[in-house]
Amino acid sequence: MKVSPGHLAREAEARPGGPGGASMVPGLATALARELVRRADEERGLMRRARERPAGPARDALAACRAGNAEALGAIVRRHGWPAADRVGAPASTAALMILLHAPDLGLQLGCRDLIAQAAADGRCPALHHAYIADHCAVELGLPQYYGTRVDPLTLRPYPVRRPGTVDERRRDVGLGPLDEQLRLLRDGT
Repeated sequence: MKVSPGHLAREAEARPGGPGGASMVPGLATALARELVRRADEERGLMRRARERPAGPARDALAACRAGNAEALGAIVRRHGWPAADRVGAPASTAALMILLHAPDLGLQLGCRDLIAQAAADGRCPALHHAYIADHCAVELGLPQYYGTRVDPLTLRPYPVRRPGTVDERRRDVGLGPLDEQLRLLRDGT
């Protein structure tokens, strides 16, 4: 299901407890955490197989997995808000971010970007999560990114960065090292 950019944020604000949603029953949080990690692990396995065999069934299975993961994540977010680290734990919140970054639905990504921004501002998830999704959305929209986390795989250079002279300051604010260091490690394959 395609989601409009503001749809998830409006639904989250309408939920009891505001954008973070109502407090979650511990058993539900545990079940959601397990499901998110399971889905992210499954996708990682399919990504490895698709890299080994770039054409054919492996690619199709990966695309189907990503679409299913996006649908499941969208349902979780609509019902419970963004699965921030304070609600489902850091590994599951990171798994949710990975699912979101690979989702084939920009509307879902944009809506969740705003929820993640609020969660990061409230200290409920790492600011780094917002950096990754903000850059992802900017690049997908053809806009300069803020933190330089998205790199063109063909050139190993970052996609355009807004105010490149201050990018390392913004990166430091969210826990990232200097951009040149990230690019050097990427080129060295480490």
